[in-house]
This record gives sequence, C-alpha cells and structure tokens, in this order.
Amino acid sequence: MIRSWLVFLMQDEITARSVNRKLSTLKSFYKFLIREGELEENPIRKITPPKTSKRLPVFVEKDKMEMLFEKIEFGEGYPGIRDKMILEMFYSTGIRLSELVNLKESDVDFHYHTIKVLGKRNKERLIPFSENFELFLKLYIEQKRAVFGDNGSLFLTDKGKIAYHKMIYLIVTKYLGQVTTLEKKSPHILRHTFATHLLNNGAELNAVKELLGHSNLSATQIYTHNTIEKLKRIYNQAHPKA
Repeated sequence: MIRSWLVFLMQDEITARSVNRKLSTLKSFYKFLIREGELEENPIRKITPPKTSKRLPVFVEKDKMEMLFEKIEFGEGYPGIRDKMILEMFYSTGIRLSELVNLKESDVDFHYHTIKVLGKRNKERLIPFSENFELFLKLYIEQKRAVFGDNGSLFLTDKGKIAYHKMIYLIVTKYLGQVTTLEKKSPHILRHTFATHLLNNGAELNAVKELLGHSNLSATQIYTHNTIEKLKRIYNQAHPKA
C-alpha cells in the first residue's frame, strides 16, 4: 500500500524531497504505534525512499563582490561602516549568521590575525584574516567606540544595542540586491561565496572544511560541484573538440 501511494505521489509530480518528508512523517507515526504496542514492526523500513537531486550552493560571482566593496555607497557615520564591516566579515571569514551576531571584541586577536568563533554544538574554531581586513576592522572598532564607548559586542544597532539576526539579514539583503539578481540574498549566500571562491582559487578541501566549521568532509564537498561546473565551462569554451 505504501509503495502504491509513493507511485501515486510521483505520478502526480510531487518532488522527491516532498515525498521523503511525507515518508519521514509516516515513519514517525509507525514508531509511535510500535511504542504503544499496536505494531511489532515498522513497514517503512522496507521502503526505499526516492533519490533527491543535490542542489548546488548559490554564490555571488567574484566581479559582483568586487563591485559591492568598491562601487556601492554604504553611507556615513557608524551605520555605514558597520554595514560594510558586516558584509566584509561574512565574505572574508565564511561565518554563519548566528556566529556573527555573537561575536565580541575579545574574540578578535590582532596579534595572531585570527577570530575565535563559537559554532554549532559549541565547537570553537579560529579563522585567520588578512592585513587589509585587519585595517578595516580596527577602523570599525575605533568608530564604534567613539560613538558607543567600550562595548563588548562587536556589532551593534544604530542605538548601541546588540545586533540581532533580522537586522543583519536585512542589511545583507539590501546591499546584495544592488549587485546581484540572485533570488536568494541571505547571509548564507556569502558563506557559499566564501567557500566557492576559495576552492576556485586552489584552496585544499580539508582547509575549507576547517574554516567553515564542518564536522565532516561530505558537507564541504558540495562546493566542489561549483568548481567542476566552472571547469566544464572553461573546457567547452577552450577545447577545439568541445
């Protein structure tokens, strides 16, 4: 009966991802029935779920990122320099939105050029940064202290409160919308962009894994598909028999 139901769903052009969500719900229901003593075996265990196609991570092209930092006006005063610093931080470190919101000034080590990030499952990692990034970060902190005094949090609102997720999200969406037509313009897109640009420029996969804070290599390998697609385009453009 379950297999017939799956065939019906697929014939009705329901995506494999949606079908698997329905299967997951049914599996949980049967587990409940087993706990209640109504069943002895979960029939879903005999069902092979349909394969889902892997979606390539969306990223912003290198020239668009250059345009963002070189051509776009971020405004005057603390809000302007903060907004630019937020975008710089995402693109230069690849950190998650939740990690950025929780950053403190004490997490920045200018001597060793690293930022300490507390990631998923309270796992700490160190992310290096460049000299150019260091200069801008120092300028930002100086501006922040001049306006709000010695505040421990790295990013603040216009009124000096600790920055929050929605605010950061809207800032990223606002400025990315000026340089790209991508449907998604979230902070996570900048994380994808960070990883893809590193791999396109020859970074070793394990190093990117550590920078992103992934627990296993398979999570990082999705970014290699973008690199392969780039190689395919170059091959088709350049090879005489392509």
